[in-house]
Amino acid sequence: MKFFVSCGKGLEYLLVDELLALGVEKATATVSGANAEGELIGAQRAVLWSRLASRVLWPIAEFECPDELALYDGVAAIAWQQHMRSDHTLAVDAHVSGDAITHARYAAQRVKDAVVDTLRAHSQERPSVDVDHPDVRINFSLRKGRATVSIDLGGGPMHRRGWRNVQNDAPLKENLAAAVLMRGGWPKRYHEGGALLDPMCGSGTLLIEGALMAADVAPGLQRHGHSLPSRWLGFDVEAWKQLLEDARKREEVGRLALKQVIFGSDIDPHAIRAAKENAEVAGVADEIWFGVRGVADLQPPPFEHGTVVCNPPYDERLAADNALYRTLGDALRRTVPQWRASLLCGNAELAYATGLRASKKYQLFNGAIECALIVCDPVGPPKQESTTPSALSEGATMVANRLRKNLRKLKSWTSREDVTCYRIYDADLPEYAAAIDVYKEDAGSARTFLHVQEYAAPDEIPEHDVRRRRNELLAAAREVFAVPETQVAMKSRERGKGGSKYGRFEQRGELLQVRESGALLQVNLFDYLDTGLFLDHRPLRRHMAQESRGKRFLNLFCYTGVASVQAAVAGADSTTSVDLSGTYLEWCATNLSLNGFAGAQHRLVQADALRWLEAEKNRYDVIFCDPPTFSNSARADDFDIQREHVRLLRACVDRLTTEGVLYFSNNFRRFKLDADAIAEFASCEDISAQTIPPDFERNARIHRCWRLMRP
Repeated sequence: MKFFVSCGKGLEYLLVDELLALGVEKATATVSGANAEGELIGAQRAVLWSRLASRVLWPIAEFECPDELALYDGVAAIAWQQHMRSDHTLAVDAHVSGDAITHARYAAQRVKDAVVDTLRAHSQERPSVDVDHPDVRINFSLRKGRATVSIDLGGGPMHRRGWRNVQNDAPLKENLAAAVLMRGGWPKRYHEGGALLDPMCGSGTLLIEGALMAADVAPGLQRHGHSLPSRWLGFDVEAWKQLLEDARKREEVGRLALKQVIFGSDIDPHAIRAAKENAEVAGVADEIWFGVRGVADLQPPPFEHGTVVCNPPYDERLAADNALYRTLGDALRRTVPQWRASLLCGNAELAYATGLRASKKYQLFNGAIECALIVCDPVGPPKQESTTPSALSEGATMVANRLRKNLRKLKSWTSREDVTCYRIYDADLPEYAAAIDVYKEDAGSARTFLHVQEYAAPDEIPEHDVRRRRNELLAAAREVFAVPETQVAMKSRERGKGGSKYGRFEQRGELLQVRESGALLQVNLFDYLDTGLFLDHRPLRRHMAQESRGKRFLNLFCYTGVASVQAAVAGADSTTSVDLSGTYLEWCATNLSLNGFAGAQHRLVQADALRWLEAEKNRYDVIFCDPPTFSNSARADDFDIQREHVRLLRACVDRLTTEGVLYFSNNFRRFKLDADAIAEFASCEDISAQTIPPDFERNARIHRCWRLMRP
């Protein structure tokens, strides 16, 4: 009997070898699959044991299909009462090509109609449809006017193994992972005493699949459990039970013998947590070591030989560039030069960027993304270390020179003022449009971190130029400050969808403690667009802190409460911090706690600031008001600073003591203060120039600031 086994594009020849090894009589490669010949038990064995297949389709009818009427009649002519019962659920997958029938969903609907009509004509009840978990899954294929109706013996996508509970942003399908492992010679290496390593393991797909391969666990075991993959009446149930029994015996032996030779790491702690959970479900958690580590900090496993597998980032969802691939190649040469590597790269350019010499190259598809799989055997020795610094490109050299110049200029100021967090670069060279901030850790090893915010390039700049300039900027910054890639946060400074100001990024959950004006502060450089510390307000915060000594301080739109903390450190009698976000108030509480402040003396209020002000009865000696430009929170009235600033400032002044002072700031470039309206209730002085620190002199309009008092 002829049948068809589908797979991802690029896996066809591997699949043929696998099917022949599983006992299929004959198999030949075709586009996205293999045409096979053999008995039903051979096809069922492929359902249970194939690591590469997507579907195993057993044909039950073929007919000429020139139009929609022929489709219905051809399907209705099948004796469906011989294939399923009325109490079975069904689903139909359709694939059509040609001009006669062009809509696969419509074709699937007509196939379903023909099936249920036929069963009802034989005095049976109408079967129900279950798209996700049907008893019988039917496949309809129409090509060149010829239709084939098949039973999907696997009941659905076979790449699903049944252990994946959680995943990262761009998960690798398990059957594609199996192909990467096979091309890397993993099963053979394992039996020769070798190890398996993935330095960018994500949610663990490659390593878990590798562990199950080494343990001789049939991929269909966990997927199907004790259930039949299909309740098609032609399915050989007894043969399936025997296949299951044999597979479970092999699994028991293989799991007991499985050695602890598998290692994975990733820079993202959330990905590692997901990998551990998935490994637990797969039953291989004890056999895989997982750790949080950047690829530049890769450590060699204690094995002389093995296989490296990796699926580094390569599409728009994930940050991928030549520098990352170069770092990967350097790390592998340094740690595992004698190992075999199988790397699924986004394209030939990225594969070349690794600097590794590929002995074999393959074209694979991860969904719709065309990828380059390179196999290096061996990885190769480390590059010769040069006694001179590595040469930067001309563009990177210009950026590095400008960074060194800025460092020299700011050195005496940072030393005198004890400034450890500051802006070092802000699009000084227009082609390299980014802002670079330096954050020096206060405790521990006092590491230096860089926070890089890339400004959006004009549409007319080609993408490859944008990518090249970004890489040159990062290379220059890392060389000047001598920091590894794990201590560089790279972001795009663009407004998110819906006007969101605080977008989410890497989700590393890595918090640092820094110090400003004597206050210990927690910052997060990686997870959000902003870090928790607006550096441009440094002079204003210091001034307000000194002015608040022995006084009552109010911080509106407080964000992470840095101004409140510094006022408390300076000796404020009390602080009140108001923000609509519970997350930021928790952050504020943490910052207060780091400096030994808590209790009723330091009040945290979650509320719409304007509404709260207009209802508040207490008065304050110093008020800081730094509102957002816009806000459309579901928990508060829509807010527009241009429209609402007079009302807001009037409410603030009403809360001042007789000698109290209000500092009002915002960063809306087109903001215009209504001086005439404000003159009715307050004296107002523009103090913007006094509040711009030396590290923001190139961008003196980073914010504007006014000092208001009662008239």
